[in-house]
Amino acid sequence: MSAQKIQLALSGVQKRFGNRLVLENAALELTGGECKLLCGENGAGKTTLLRIAAGLEKPDKGNINTGLGDVSWRRCRKTLQEKIVYLHQQPYLFDGSVMHNLKFALSGKKMNKKESAHRALQWAGLEELEHHAARTLSGGEKQRVALARAWLRNPAVMLLDEPTANMDAPARLRALELLQQLKQEGLALLIATHDPVQFRNLVDSCLTLKNGKIFKEKDVHYTDGSVVSIHQFIQ
Repeated sequence: MSAQKIQLALSGVQKRFGNRLVLENAALELTGGECKLLCGENGAGKTTLLRIAAGLEKPDKGNINTGLGDVSWRRCRKTLQEKIVYLHQQPYLFDGSVMHNLKFALSGKKMNKKESAHRALQWAGLEELEHHAARTLSGGEKQRVALARAWLRNPAVMLLDEPTANMDAPARLRALELLQQLKQEGLALLIATHDPVQFRNLVDSCLTLKNGKIFKEKDVHYTDGSVVSIHQFIQ
């Protein structure tokens, strides 16, 4: 166990959609300064699990612990939404400039919003795009804006759904560098992905969601049929 603090623990999580059982007694722990991958086939329930953990989707059953003991999802929903940021595969950006999008993360906070937003621009390497319309950016640039906006919220946990999908190699490298910085700053990261090899220099452990349950993997299975041990994967 890492000396870092467990930021989020889920246990006994169950979720049905109609007659389909998506999650059954699922359990998960996320620790500060560590990155876990969540793998699984399409429709396995990865996005549903992320949405539950972020306080956006109500489970049928399950307990949540954010450091105050096990409580129901309903009782800690507000805490989840304050403490955790969930980034979609396709980042949602508002109309207006990149700066406008960053300032939105600071709504209701008593601070110099322009100064804080400029720090986020520098952190994400977006200074030259400050006045560009956010919705006209490339996929990689949009993801960096979303990461910078999330960084401004100062979360303890970040949940990411395929954060490097459809990026070219340079954009993917920049995004991974930002994720590495977040990890070094002590955030707990959970990344849902179909392609774990992209994150081999970032990940501490791999989980698989199958038949509604979460398993810790000893091996990573690639789409070409090859298998790599976790020990080799994270070196």
